[in-house]
Amino acid sequence: MFNVFVKSFLSLLSFSLIFFVFNVYAERAEFVIELKSHLFFPSEINIPAHKKVKLIIHNLDDSVEEFDSFALNREKVIFPGQRAVIFIGPLPPGRYDFFGEYHPNSAKGVIVIGTSGDKNVN
Repeated sequence: MFNVFVKSFLSLLSFSLIFFVFNVYAERAEFVIELKSHLFFPSEINIPAHKKVKLIIHNLDDSVEEFDSFALNREKVIFPGQRAVIFIGPLPPGRYDFFGEYHPNSAKGVIVIGTSGDKNVN
């Protein structure tokens, strides 16, 4: 009898844990930035504070570029026609600059972290 109870409890616990994990990933916001003509579009995005988000960068140029941000402590090489995924956050409110390392004078942008109620989700 005790063995059946333990198996039932463990099955319920496993199901609950799996459901929770999938639910957490399903709610993560995604933001898309395109790189074309050595410019980031949009050059400014607003995301909520204290949330982990997924940033997707599409390189539509014919040359390689490196997404670089000292403020975010992130860098990622993006080949022509490819995309890169970068997870950022959770971060406090503020402005976090980024740039293209191979075209730093033109490929510039900023991520503005606002309050948790702000939305600019793609």
